[in-house]
Amino acid sequence: MPQVVHEFDWPDRVVVGTVGRPGARTFYLQVRAGARSTSVALEKEQSAVLAEMIDELLGELVADPSTGVTVPAETPAELIDDDPLDQPVEEQFRAGAVRLGWDPRTAQVVIEAYPLRPDDDDLAGAPDDDEPDEMLLLRIPVGTARAFVQRTRQVVRAGRPACPLCGRPVDEDGHVCALPDGV
Repeated sequence: MPQVVHEFDWPDRVVVGTVGRPGARTFYLQVRAGARSTSVALEKEQSAVLAEMIDELLGELVADPSTGVTVPAETPAELIDDDPLDQPVEEQFRAGAVRLGWDPRTAQVVIEAYPLRPDDDDLAGAPDDDEPDEMLLLRIPVGTARAFVQRTRQVVRAGRPACPLCGRPVDEDGHVCALPDGV
C-alpha cells in the first residue's frame, strides 16, 4: 500500500496546542497551509523534547558561521502565535517516532512524524524497517522554528502546577504528596 505523506513546505501556521483541561490534555502538532490542515497527537514529553531539539538545532546553526543562515535570537514579533488550535481538531494519527533535520538547500528545519505502532516502546525512537502507512513531513524557516519553540514551551508549562515538596502535578481536586525518602 502506498504511503500517505502529509507534506507542508512553508506552512501558514505550525503550532503545538492542547485540547482538554490540565491533567487530561491532549497535545497536538497542528499545521495549516491555506485551507488544508493536519493535526497529529503528541505526548506532552514529545512536545517538550521536540521544542528542545529544535532550539538546540537553531543554536548549532548560530554557532556555525559556515551555514550562512541568520537565526533570530528572539522570536520575531510578527511570528508570535498565541491563538488556540484551529477547529475542529481532527487527529490524523498519534505520533510515535519524530525526527528532526535540517535542509541546507532551502535553509529550513525539517520535522517528520510517524504514527505510533502498537509495538512501539520508545516514543522518540525511529521507525523500523517497515514503512509506515502515513507520515507528516514539515519544512519551516528558522524564524517560524524559533516561534514554534517559544509557543511549545509555554503550552507545556501551562499545565497543572507542580507540588513544591515532591514535584508531582497538583490536581484541581487535591494532591496526595509523595515525599522523597528521608523527608
